[in-house]
Amino acid sequence: QNSVKITNEPPRGLRANLLRMYSTVTEESYGECRTAHKYSKLLFCLAYFHSVLLERRKFQTLGLNIPYDFNDTDFAVSDDLLKTYLDEYEEVPWDALKYLISEANYGGRVTDELDRRVLNSYLHQFYCEDALNVPNYPLSTMTQYFVPEHGTLQSFRDYAVTLPTVDQAEAFGQHPNADISYMIHDSKTILESLVSLLPAASSSGGATTDDLVTTVLDELMSTVPHEWNLENVQKAKADDPSALHVVLFQEVERYNVLLKKLHATCEATKKGIKGLVVMSAELDDIFNAVAAGRVPDAWKKTYPSVKPLGSWMRDLVQRVDELNAWISGTYPKVYWLSGYTYPTGFLTAVLQTTARRNTIPIDTLSWDFSIINLDESEITQQPKE
Repeated sequence: QNSVKITNEPPRGLRANLLRMYSTVTEESYGECRTAHKYSKLLFCLAYFHSVLLERRKFQTLGLNIPYDFNDTDFAVSDDLLKTYLDEYEEVPWDALKYLISEANYGGRVTDELDRRVLNSYLHQFYCEDALNVPNYPLSTMTQYFVPEHGTLQSFRDYAVTLPTVDQAEAFGQHPNADISYMIHDSKTILESLVSLLPAASSSGGATTDDLVTTVLDELMSTVPHEWNLENVQKAKADDPSALHVVLFQEVERYNVLLKKLHATCEATKKGIKGLVVMSAELDDIFNAVAAGRVPDAWKKTYPSVKPLGSWMRDLVQRVDELNAWISGTYPKVYWLSGYTYPTGFLTAVLQTTARRNTIPIDTLSWDFSIINLDESEITQQPKE
């Protein structure tokens, strides 16, 4: 219990990752392959491939849809495979190498089809005849990233030292804008870490964090309405079975999940603060999020939002009010598109309604947009269609 836990995480940057990968390769291992002139270049391509995959994770979903934990074992197994195949065949078996490395060794971790395509695309570029025959074969659109000429193990390490310490997005084949999203995420992580280090107790009027969280939870429960009775809503609209009303029922169903969850977890968290129930990991997360003025992850599953807790609550009440007006009255004069959890469903319903009314195939319809220079409150007439 008094031990220190040490985690060996991959360093940041292509340069640092390449140097780390080459530190795991010994002179003995480097000299095992009989076709050294091919092996040295393809080993560098493999190390670059491994480094690129680790670094792409920093771009979040712009890099890979799912952040995979590629590790040194993947590299070591692929290295052994490379030596074996180069020794066994006179001609380099490109297809076999690419399949076994990108689909089996590294691809074994990959569950997303588009991520698999990213791996295949990289290896298709790095493992080809030009990588062996073209001097300083480029690995990226940036000129400083290329395959060095055949040499000693130390010569490849020396080349890696010359690479930039900070990589631009183009080094990975990414658009420069990917760097912006990475920097925003990095900055947010730093700021959240700093906020989490602030003392938990508050000095405002001597109120503790428990008191403040309880007050906010009470306000949430009194402000946010309870869920609807879906059967009653469906009965109220039974005489008009339109596609738009199907959208209404689906939205009510989804918002019911959120409203039910919100009220149940607020009540449970309040009991947890008083010590009446055990604080689970979910309740603990809700407590910390509310204390920091954030929306807990448990409440974000119905629709995504980056609003702080106060404005998120007001926004949720507005969304519920919009649906209530539709339920108690007729079709809205103006539809709040971003107020729906699934706006695409609403747009499809509009197409279906128009197609049925005019008895034409839905595939022949397309969208046309005309700007109305009026405020929402100034629109008093229903649309023609």
